[in-house]
Amino acid sequence: QVQLVESGGGLVQAGDSLRLSCATSGLTFNGYIMGWFRQAAGKEREFVAVISWSGITTRYADSVKGRFTISRDNVKNTVYLQMNSLKPENTAAYYCAAGPGTGFGRGQFPSAYNYWGQGTQVTVSS
Repeated sequence: QVQLVESGGGLVQAGDSLRLSCATSGLTFNGYIMGWFRQAAGKEREFVAVISWSGITTRYADSVKGRFTISRDNVKNTVYLQMNSLKPENTAAYYCAAGPGTGFGRGQFPSAYNYWGQGTQVTVSS
């Protein structure tokens, strides 16, 4: 059974940092791209970042470039999202997702992913 479990969310002030983690089990982690998406209340789920199966290649949404960093540990089967200089508009539920390793080129689309976590809430106060 595949499981993706996010952690690290919370309530922070604008300008603060958070690191989200997504621990996985039940899949061959280094065969999957890993992505982070977010969904704010009343809005559609949107792409945040994706990392290739090897960890060498990453891509980010324009809104988070330079502030967020995605990384992975293929020994711990975990993907991370380091979020710096947080803004109130970053408030959302953040979800990690796993998809086939060949899907990096479509990694900004939810359809590229087979498995999703339950999400962790990030709230940024002004």
